[in-house]
Amino acid sequence: MPQTGSPIPTAIKLHQKSQQLEVAFPGNTYLLPYEYLRVFSPSAEVRGHGNQQMTLIGGKKNVQITNIEAVGRYAIKLTFDDGHDSGLYTWQTLLELGQNYSSNWQQYLHRLEAAGLTRSSDTAVKTFNPKYSD
Repeated sequence: MPQTGSPIPTAIKLHQKSQQLEVAFPGNTYLLPYEYLRVFSPSAEVRGHGNQQMTLIGGKKNVQITNIEAVGRYAIKLTFDDGHDSGLYTWQTLLELGQNYSSNWQQYLHRLEAAGLTRSSDTAVKTFNPKYSD
């Protein structure tokens, strides 16, 4: 369901060559890398249940989005070439991912390094508890 006062994107475009999803909101446009969208998926598989744990995923540097579909008037569903297709990217989620990209990405890179994972070749998955992370 849409949240009261949630911003609505004016445009959403896939850029396959640069592997980015462009999401335009009134006053701001965000270019969100596919890898970022995959590793910060709003799915329970990645976020855990009740935000108690989050799964750290490596090896997604070259992940592709193979499908995008509207879900009502409040979200999109992305399908990735690694088979991941759960989690709805609400307008609010996309806005927050855009606004927090820099800090989210730096934290992700730090967590990957600390866990001994890489962006490109390691497909291992680790679970961590955010209250014990930096």
